[in-house]
Amino acid sequence: MPASDDKKPELIVSTDTLREERVPPGQRETRAWPVLHYGDVPGFDKARWDFRVFGEVSTPLRFSFDEFFALPRLQVKCDIHCVTTWSKLGMLWEGVPVRFLMEKSGVKPTAKYVLAHCEQGFTANIPLSDFTEPDVICGMKADGKDLTPEHGYPLRLLVPKLYFWKSAKWLRGIEFLEKDQPGFWEQNGYHMRGDPWTEERYRTY
Repeated sequence: MPASDDKKPELIVSTDTLREERVPPGQRETRAWPVLHYGDVPGFDKARWDFRVFGEVSTPLRFSFDEFFALPRLQVKCDIHCVTTWSKLGMLWEGVPVRFLMEKSGVKPTAKYVLAHCEQGFTANIPLSDFTEPDVICGMKADGKDLTPEHGYPLRLLVPKLYFWKSAKWLRGIEFLEKDQPGFWEQNGYHMRGDPWTEERYRTY
């Protein structure tokens, strides 16, 4: 279970970090954390910021900044893999587990996919089977520090088992869907799922 406010967050170790070979095919390890995104870094206004959970749920949720950042958290040790061929190993993340949000909102059995909604209209789609992994969080910290604006402050999704574009920056909401719906990069040729171990980089239609 997530930690309460007076306890250190529970640590989840992503199973991919236990692989004998941790760098997927076509990737190379880097110690840096490259900054990649389309367009400008969006501005941030704490008073206007909110976070929503909606779609195929029994109880839609909306949080203010202070409400969301007071929710229980997990720490996640994981590797990340960018579709542009770099991998960064052994990162330590902290954030709100998506399983907690799913329990609070009462996700319906009809939900099969997730669409992450971000600033400036950006979206990313994720199969529910990947989204419900225990190491998936709404990330607030990376390696002990708050995210920088370039890396998605104040919040980004973290889905370690998929290519890192699925870990969408500047996250503002999670929508549960009956049917898959391509996000921004998927509409522009990227794979609908994005498994780095089978090199699901681009769509083949």
